[in-house]
Amino acid sequence: MNGPTLAQRLAIRGRPAGRSVMKQRWSRLLFLHWRVDPDLLRPLLPAGLHLDLHEGAAWLGVVPFLMERVRPVLLPAVPGLSWFLELNVRIYVHDDAGVPGVWFLSLDCNQPVAVELARRLFLLPYQHARMRCGGTLADTRYHCLRRGESEEAVFEYGPAGEPRTAEPGTLEFFLLERYALFSTGRNGRIYQGLVHHPPYRWAEAKCDRWSTLPVKWDGLPEPQGKPESALWVEQVDVQIFPLRAITAPPA
Repeated sequence: MNGPTLAQRLAIRGRPAGRSVMKQRWSRLLFLHWRVDPDLLRPLLPAGLHLDLHEGAAWLGVVPFLMERVRPVLLPAVPGLSWFLELNVRIYVHDDAGVPGVWFLSLDCNQPVAVELARRLFLLPYQHARMRCGGTLADTRYHCLRRGESEEAVFEYGPAGEPRTAEPGTLEFFLLERYALFSTGRNGRIYQGLVHHPPYRWAEAKCDRWSTLPVKWDGLPEPQGKPESALWVEQVDVQIFPLRAITAPPA
C-alpha cells in the first residue's frame, strides 16, 4: 500500500474538529532513531495499519521527556499528579486512509495514576517504572528502570544547535511531525487519537549517553551503534483529543 501523500502529512497538523479533553506540556524531549528492517516491525501491527516508510526505510524511536501541567480541560494542574516522566518506544505507521501516525510499543511512566488512566482511556501500553531526571536544560540526565527489570536506561543529552522547524519532505519532518496515535482495544478495533500543537522547534542533540534497553524490554533486538538521528526539543504545549474507533469490530 502506498504511504501518505505530502498533502496528508501537512493536513494532519491542523487542529482537529471538536473539543480537546486534556492539556499538557512536553519538555526536554530527546528523539533518538535507528533505521530498522521493515520485516522486523510489520508483524507487530494489527490488520488495518501499515508501516510508514521514509525513502524505503522503517524507523524505530526511543523518546524520553518530561510531562508537565497534565490536566483535563477546564481544571487546574495538581502538584504530585500533573508532573511526571515518560519514555516511549515507537514506530511509524499509517492507516488504510493514509493518515500518518505513531504506534507505541511501550510507554514507561513514573506516575501510577497516569499509567492506569492512559491504559483505560487511550488503550496504550503504559508500563510502571522508576524514573528520575536532573541536570540543566542544556545538560539533562535522565534515568528509567521499568518494573521487573534489573538494569537502568540512562540518557545524558542537550541541544547542539539553534532550534528551527522541520522542512516538509525531510527525515526530521517525517520523524517529528506526528499528530495521530493508533491503538487497539480488546474488541480488536483500531482507535485513533489526535493531538494538536505548534510544529516542533528542534535542534540537533548532543547525546553523551543513551540506551537501547527499552527496546530490549519490549522483546526486540537492540539497535546497534549510535542513533542515526538525535533531535532535541525544549518544549511544546499540547491539546489532546478523544480517542475514536476507525474500524469496525472483527467479524
